[in-house]
Amino acid sequence: MSGMMDRATLEKAVGDAEIDTVLVCFPDMQGRLVGKRVTGRFYLEEVQREMHVCDYLLTVDMEMEPVPGYRAASWDKGYGDFAVRPDPSTMRRIPWLEGTALVLGDCVDHHGDDLPHAPRSILKRQLARALDAGYRVKMGSELEFYLFDDSYEEVAEKRYTDLKTAGRYIEDYHIFQTTKEEGLIRAVRNGMDGAGVPVEFSKGEWGPGQEEINLRYAEALEMADRHSIYKNGLKEMAWQHGKSVTFMAKWREDLAGNSCHIHSSLWDAADDSPAFADAAAADGWATLFKCYLAGQVALARDMTLFLAPYINSYKRFQSGSFAPTKAVWSRDNRTAGFRVVGEGPGLRVENRVPGADANPYLAFAATIAAGLHGIEANLPLPDEIEGNIYENPGVQDVPVTLRDAIAALENSAPMKAAFGEEVIEHYLHAARWEQTEYDRRVTDFELNRHFERS
Repeated sequence: MSGMMDRATLEKAVGDAEIDTVLVCFPDMQGRLVGKRVTGRFYLEEVQREMHVCDYLLTVDMEMEPVPGYRAASWDKGYGDFAVRPDPSTMRRIPWLEGTALVLGDCVDHHGDDLPHAPRSILKRQLARALDAGYRVKMGSELEFYLFDDSYEEVAEKRYTDLKTAGRYIEDYHIFQTTKEEGLIRAVRNGMDGAGVPVEFSKGEWGPGQEEINLRYAEALEMADRHSIYKNGLKEMAWQHGKSVTFMAKWREDLAGNSCHIHSSLWDAADDSPAFADAAAADGWATLFKCYLAGQVALARDMTLFLAPYINSYKRFQSGSFAPTKAVWSRDNRTAGFRVVGEGPGLRVENRVPGADANPYLAFAATIAAGLHGIEANLPLPDEIEGNIYENPGVQDVPVTLRDAIAALENSAPMKAAFGEEVIEHYLHAARWEQTEYDRRVTDFELNRHFERS
């Protein structure tokens, strides 16, 4: 694949002075890439074995605040180190950064075991469960974002108001409007291809300045890695062009939200053949597929915290907005939380609940865990819900607040069995902190509504 590098290629590139910097990174709890820049020579001499970082990095919030109350790391434990062990299969050139390569690593403890609460570890555990059952998981995530002509510095100076989106009108599938944005978007498509993150296409979305760049599907861990590299790289390239982007689930109440639709399917581990279709069945669906889908529907509310992790995430769930409000399934129906698409080898489930703010490792892991629960419990597939599901009051709702999602996960025996109670408690603690931090803030809404008139 273009951009990918093995050890010999990296050694040559470093020796020829083509690569002088290696970004050694891992995804944090928010899905951001964190790590260190090291020289190419030092990476080859030392860091390719492991690199040490402070263990507070898997206990901080979005503001990098060391959150009290975690069992994994705290002031009482002295905030020590854990190690990051680079995964050589992830090494790639980063074309938009001069002389730079990037490698992702796994977070391990002093015994060399994966830290159970690290996002990459959580996903790897679910993939191991699937492999034990004889299946590989392939996934694709579709990220939407808004592009602004304001730089990140200008956006901050404006206090995130009166921002200039790259377009003035809804540009869903528009060619002319997206031509105006092509200076950056072309650079992103080509840059990602050059970094071993294959792009299928880009298109305008259902908002002014809103775009979607679709990445080629892959095995789940590789897809989560691509997702994180793409998200970070898009921000870097936007900054280089004097622009900014946001992946907020809902950056403005009157505009479409940013989604992260997750497509998933199981493949036979023995021969890498798709496992969901059954040509002999009347509907063409294997029992395996029906159970996998049934599991996602059954645990939709239980897993929503991993699909929508912030207060803002829940403001995206609005009727008539192409974001789901009901946790039900339907064939090729964009008003459902779970949309069945494709047929034959292409048969798959599209989980439409996550927003673009989701951590892909956690969202993928939760989706897989729910599907495996359906298979292991041999769950029957509930009836399909058809038509405009927004207007169907008698079916299961997506949680409408972070508090609802916290309560659903607190009471979920299947998710605790899949992730482990310690891991679930770690992320519940993060969510409770997020809710508390929001609850104590005075918002613009309150000031505008109450300052004079209360």
